[in-house]
Amino acid sequence: MNELTKRLITGAVLIAVVALVAWIDNFFVTWLFFGVVYLFAFYEALGLFEMRDQNSLYFWAVVLWIAAAFYPNPDDLFFIALMIFAAYEAYTQDRNFKKFLPFLYPTASFLFLLSLYHDFGMEALIWLVIVVALTDIGAYFSGRAFGRHPFCKTSPKKTWEGVIGGVLVATIVGSYYALVLVDLPYAIVISFLTSVAAVFGDLFESYLKRRVGLKDSGNILPGHGGVLDRVDGYLFAAPAMVVLLRGLL
Repeated sequence: MNELTKRLITGAVLIAVVALVAWIDNFFVTWLFFGVVYLFAFYEALGLFEMRDQNSLYFWAVVLWIAAAFYPNPDDLFFIALMIFAAYEAYTQDRNFKKFLPFLYPTASFLFLLSLYHDFGMEALIWLVIVVALTDIGAYFSGRAFGRHPFCKTSPKKTWEGVIGGVLVATIVGSYYALVLVDLPYAIVISFLTSVAAVFGDLFESYLKRRVGLKDSGNILPGHGGVLDRVDGYLFAAPAMVVLLRGLL
């Protein structure tokens, strides 16, 4: 089986699973789905932060996610965890602040993803998926057709033309879908800024991989690499959308 076939099969399975979760539209099912994805992403993040020897952090990741199922504002738990960690560091003088990195990325973003569903429903999650997916797809085709100017050193294959094309496509289509939730001016602003955030979510994960000399964050998804390789855009886009929806509506 060649890489393209693996990529297509894996992509079809992922789309089917996501579509099933969206169709069921149940908090526990959504929490469980995000939890499974989160724990794989957490493992990959330990590798990107060169912390594979810190497996004890898994216990706290699981505890935090279980708490998120019952706490009414899941994203608040990140700040509570930060305060507990700071108190622990002050008490023990362990001075290993690196341990908190995987709770900053990707944990905080997954808590915002859950909050997006908790506060605004499945329609908001679908809006997020449309914006992030089309940012990526639009950038790919725009870059191939018109790409001339490199976007930045972190991701040499990205071009300004591709990024702008992706953001425009995501903003237009995302705004049209978002009319079921918000008025047009809000739909445009939120879609645009969420799309820009998705670009830098992808860029940040690329930076982490280049920093440790990795092509992919993992190999659990045949033809696609790791979980973080597939959700990187969402990890910046989800907090952006939550903050914008709360602030503008």
